Amino acid sequence: MTTWKQWAAVAVVTVLLAGGVARAVHTRQQQQATVAAAAQAKPANAVELAHSDVVLAQTRNLAQGLPISGALKAANSAVVKARVAGELQGLRVREGDSVQAGQVLARIAPTEVQARLQQALEQAGAAKAQIDIAQRQFANNQALVDQGFISKTALDASQATLNAAQSTHRAALAAAAVARQTVDDAVLRAPISGLIAQRLAQPGERVALDTRVLEIVDIRRMELEASVSAADAVALRVGQKAQLHIEGSASDTQIAATVVRINPSTQAGSRSVLVYLAVDAVPGLRQGLFAEGTLGTGQTSALAMPVSALRTDKPLPYVQVVENHRVVHKTVVPGLRGQVGTETMVAVTGLADGAQVIQGSLGSLAEGTAVTFTAAH
Repeated sequence: MTTWKQWAAVAVVTVLLAGGVARAVHTRQQQQATVAAAAQAKPANAVELAHSDVVLAQTRNLAQGLPISGALKAANSAVVKARVAGELQGLRVREGDSVQAGQVLARIAPTEVQARLQQALEQAGAAKAQIDIAQRQFANNQALVDQGFISKTALDASQATLNAAQSTHRAALAAAAVARQTVDDAVLRAPISGLIAQRLAQPGERVALDTRVLEIVDIRRMELEASVSAADAVALRVGQKAQLHIEGSASDTQIAATVVRINPSTQAGSRSVLVYLAVDAVPGLRQGLFAEGTLGTGQTSALAMPVSALRTDKPLPYVQVVENHRVVHKTVVPGLRGQVGTETMVAVTGLADGAQVIQGSLGSLAEGTAVTFTAAH
């Protein structure tokens, strides 16, 4: 009896254990099925990209460029100098004031130059009086010769006296003209229209001949004077276009410029060549502002992508592309760089035409990462 009960207890325990194992296996199978279904519904560790996060590698026309930089300067400028020595009077314009061509800006005290003019006029008057006297003497001698009272020699002498008086008068008139011009030079006028850039003398100051008084610049036409190497200068041509960034302007602001002159000689010492670019007129440009940019020297056609998408955190340059909804790292060989609009592109080999290249702004993504794209609305 006792043996039968023991065997019954063992059987019950065995049945219970078998049921527990069966239930555990069934639960495990259900969990695995759930995980598999979830994996099929959405890839593990997938990144979601917008269509603007990728760019197609395509054959593009790249504008080849030459980096240039330099200071802006007014195409027209002038320095007003004192043409006579004396005290500076009536100078009222200051830096930033607008002036017109021919406008009176200041005067040199006219006392001395006017005295010289008066002296020259008096000498011209005296010479004119001598001409009148010599003219009458010649006329009298002419009559006497005709009547036979004096010789021809006396007439020739009076003729010479008259000629000398006329020469003296002409010399006096020339001296008066010089003095008159000196009086006019005592008035300082603006040679061009523009703005006062510098005032180098003050009213009441005694200035010497050729003293710099004012500098005037016309900023309606601005130029960039840039220095390029002799090797780069070979590709320069009048009419080539450039895009410039001006000091102090927004980082994305570009101003167009055009090559208008190329210096035919190199600079002593540096052997560089100066090139002059006319800058498009825009508000806010000032003489002396620093500008830098790229001068277009040609175009080339190549498979290209944005240079920002090129990655160099591996021994060889590579790009991140999307293939079969996963991130793949493709090793590439970068080539020439150029501009497409305002974006800098780089030619590459090692990519298929039309490859979906991930923009560099997204950072590094692990190779093999699943990719999904945001649905367009």
